[in-house]
Amino acid sequence: MKGIVLAGGSGSRLRPVTLGVSKQLIPVYDKPMIYYPLSVLMLAAINEILIITTPVDRPYFERLLGDGSRWGLRLTYAEQENPNGIAEAFIIGADHVGDDSVALILGDNIFHGPGFSRLLRTNADDLKGCVLFAYPVRDPERYGIAEVDEDGVLLSLEEKPARPRSNLAVTGLYFYDNDVVSIARRLRPSRRGELEITDVNDTYLQRGRAKVVNLGRGFAWLDAGTHESLLEAGHYVRTLEERQGIHIACLEEIALHSGRIDADRCHQLGSHMAGSGYGRYVMELAHAARPR
Repeated sequence: MKGIVLAGGSGSRLRPVTLGVSKQLIPVYDKPMIYYPLSVLMLAAINEILIITTPVDRPYFERLLGDGSRWGLRLTYAEQENPNGIAEAFIIGADHVGDDSVALILGDNIFHGPGFSRLLRTNADDLKGCVLFAYPVRDPERYGIAEVDEDGVLLSLEEKPARPRSNLAVTGLYFYDNDVVSIARRLRPSRRGELEITDVNDTYLQRGRAKVVNLGRGFAWLDAGTHESLLEAGHYVRTLEERQGIHIACLEEIALHSGRIDADRCHQLGSHMAGSGYGRYVMELAHAARPR
């Protein structure tokens, strides 16, 4: 499976901050926002990841992340010149996807929960169709809502329904088989001139090949696309890290524990950031991982 992080857009809901910097480069507590979606793809055992961003912001992502080799990844970059819809990511990234399945995650989505890596890998194996990850919300009128049967099969999708059939909001994490590229290429732009991800999901729904995973209790899903939600996300990360002594979305930790890098490399990466709590945490991880 290949991965795509969609980190484009204008960040209009976060202006004036995003007049000077990409939304996905803004810190969420102690790390750049894009670390969070990258960590999800790493937890899903995905190593080849395409970052789609704007022509203006691309150099800054390349400076921050490089080619990904420090974490045992292969990162490449592509540009979305205008915000033409989420589904355009599959057209832009067609060569990257090749003959593989693909996981798409939005660059401002944050996920955290127990057993997440196992859940992701289970749903990536033998993927036939699409898997949508949903989260129960109190105000379903504000979201794209999925109706499912007892087996998690998708029955209907509706954007911001006046009378919701469920409280399961579709998040910004999607798994698709290779058909998604041809499906995206056949889409017609919406009234807003965008290629809508809902139309992609509707196609899989009509084919009877759409499944929904309810993240449910114990998980957190945050969309850090507004001033309020960005602050909320920062508070959530800070509280959890201080109480549990862990760092959410620590790319070095995931790379170490998954065997992408060894303890010496992990320590080296941490030493370059030794002036920060994040860097010292990475160095401590490396020390603990070395043979006694």
